[in-house]
Amino acid sequence: MAFNEVHMLFQKWIDKRIEAYQSDLLQKYCDEVRSMYTKMRGWRHDYHNHIQALQASMALEKYDEVNAYLRQLNDDLTTVDTTIKTGRVMVDAILNGKINIATQHEIPVNAKARIPEGTPVADVDLCVIIGNLLDNAVEENKKLPQENRFIRVYIGQKNTQFYLVFTNAAGKRKGKHGSLFRSSKGTDHGFGLARVESVVKKYGGLFSADSEDGGFTAEILIPLTAE
Repeated sequence: MAFNEVHMLFQKWIDKRIEAYQSDLLQKYCDEVRSMYTKMRGWRHDYHNHIQALQASMALEKYDEVNAYLRQLNDDLTTVDTTIKTGRVMVDAILNGKINIATQHEIPVNAKARIPEGTPVADVDLCVIIGNLLDNAVEENKKLPQENRFIRVYIGQKNTQFYLVFTNAAGKRKGKHGSLFRSSKGTDHGFGLARVESVVKKYGGLFSADSEDGGFTAEILIPLTAE
């Protein structure tokens, strides 16, 4: 069999694996979004009960009780509130869902995100990018002592480019295989960065990743469309 034929067969196999991976990934995203909004609906359902309880305590001038109740409500609301607003609802749901998962694993996240006008990337593709990179970041952090964990996210505009940068704590520096990095979690996990690179290239953008002892950084630049 000629080299070109072997290459084409291998590429078809890769494409099928990526397609299956994306399908599973999107299903996981849907589950995460559904869970988050279920919590939000539950809190809203109890809203009137909370108001009535507060009014009753106020009528009896039990102000310490009111303050304690309000503190508890604030803590509960923090767990379901959409803390990051990018300008796209579906992306907000995924980004905040991933941040919530990181928080559950005691990983501090510093995130600033706003999708600029003229961003050509579809919501589904943005979710693939954000989801893959944050999944990888969470997995790397889970291997480390709590005091060493961190994730930093910036999504915005850099000159005439849509700019995304994800930085996270990591263990030892990873070796590269081609343009991407070897994964310690098996073949399927390794498709994550490949999928990100594929989506970025689809929009004529540039994807770069850098691994060093203690940290990992992924940067993306995608041209904005003219207004």
